[in-house]
Amino acid sequence: MKEVIIDVREQDEYKAERIENSINLPLSHFATVAPGALSNFMDSKVIIMCRSGKRAELAMGQARQLGFEPAGGFEVYSGGILKWKQQLRPVISGVKHHLPILRQTHLAAGLIALFGAILGFTVHPGFFLMSGFVGLGLTVAGATGLCLMSEILAKMPWNKNIPDIKREVCAATKGDSSCQTI
Repeated sequence: MKEVIIDVREQDEYKAERIENSINLPLSHFATVAPGALSNFMDSKVIIMCRSGKRAELAMGQARQLGFEPAGGFEVYSGGILKWKQQLRPVISGVKHHLPILRQTHLAAGLIALFGAILGFTVHPGFFLMSGFVGLGLTVAGATGLCLMSEILAKMPWNKNIPDIKREVCAATKGDSSCQTI
């Protein structure tokens, strides 16, 4: 039975490194692009891969909710492309672009909250406001789909020459099919 590898990482991650002949269906667009793509592989075994395995599990759940169950079934490649490389299997490497905007946002929010707490305990309690500010920002982002920190990070010098940065910010905040038209 034919095996097909579906990589659900975002396009910038996929461009940086991928498995030969794998197909990129980013999780942020999976529900809209998967029906057309998966219908071509109903007679195959579909192996779903991401960076470490978590997004692949989500994609498999979405595919099943959409009513897809290929003849060979679904398999999540546990450990993702990280494990694939640990096993010394070949990958095609492109130009390493940048840390995805969503991860930059998580990193910045986490560091601000951490340093706010550390400085609040060691220097002055007023620094706890930094952690509160991050919590407020995350709450607003979760409630509205607008993340100002992602927008600000997208304008930083290290992100200036990223061609799909607007689409990446949209996917990080909205995570729906409207991001494909940007």
